[in-house]
Amino acid sequence: MEELNANCLGCMRCELGKTRTNLVFGVGNDRAEVMLIGEGPGEQEDLQGIPFVGPAGQLLDDMLRMIDLDRSKVYIANIVKCRPPRNRDPRDEEQDACYPWLAEQIELIDPKIIICLGRISATALIRDDFRITREHGLWFDINGRRMTAIYHPSALLRDISKRPETFADLRSIRSEIKRICKETY
Repeated sequence: MEELNANCLGCMRCELGKTRTNLVFGVGNDRAEVMLIGEGPGEQEDLQGIPFVGPAGQLLDDMLRMIDLDRSKVYIANIVKCRPPRNRDPRDEEQDACYPWLAEQIELIDPKIIICLGRISATALIRDDFRITREHGLWFDINGRRMTAIYHPSALLRDISKRPETFADLRSIRSEIKRICKETY
């Protein structure tokens, strides 16, 4: 993983590489059975080079604790490794440029479960017409892995009415982890 990170540091496959402060590669257990994938770094993540360190990251940590996990038991990455300007959604060409890095991360970690955090991640990894408002919490078998999507923590900070649905999704995730992940529990 260190070699992949080092190779990624020099990436200039898209315009985001020119404006980043730090590459935000990923963090966590390199042998995790559970991988969480968000959309892209925000301002705090760009400054620190670590995914999910701002308010959304604090909420994500709380969500992990609710299902008896923490950052030492999972691996966290993003669809794109560099911050899009003004926190806009990553463009398709930026996602496409970054996808080989993420694909190699997934291959190296080899998680049993991937949790997509938000619409961008779900449309990139589950299905391009994925509807987060209708399909969050549903399970999919893709390339030998169990995948689901939940609302992005930043969406939950903006709209607390989505939290009860997300708590139900987290209970489902906890059950699935207990069912198929022997090392995590």
